[in-house]
Amino acid sequence: MKADAARSVVATLSAYDTESTLAGRLEVLETPERTLILLNGVPVALCINSTPFFTVRGATELKPRRHLVTVDMGAVRFIRNGADVMSPGIVDADTSIEPDDLVVVVDERHKKPLGIGTALIAGAEMIRAREGKAVQIVHHVGDKIWYVSP
Repeated sequence: MKADAARSVVATLSAYDTESTLAGRLEVLETPERTLILLNGVPVALCINSTPFFTVRGATELKPRRHLVTVDMGAVRFIRNGADVMSPGIVDADTSIEPDDLVVVVDERHKKPLGIGTALIAGAEMIRAREGKAVQIVHHVGDKIWYVSP
């Protein structure tokens, strides 16, 4: 990965107020479906509509504090199987989230990342809504990206 592109990825991901920092060798892995960014061989980001964003592993490692959508424990098994996030399962959401923003979906008990998705409604609305989809999942625990290994 070129130095400018690596700096751009680091800056983009750091904007989500991560607890940890990106340090190490960044590489790009092109697949037919996705572009993945590897940190020391581990996929920490993927490009969604040309924008780098966390993978589930990246969110687990870097612990972003922004753009989080928290779901109740009843929603966990559905999201781990790739289901979109329905509004009734949301217990909290970052109110700065706008439609089409990329988000990290976490469980309410352990705050562990379950999936990465695109917001369909604003974060404030996610908290109030009692019906309909709120987040379209694009990557989740157990999918092909999850199993990419160094």
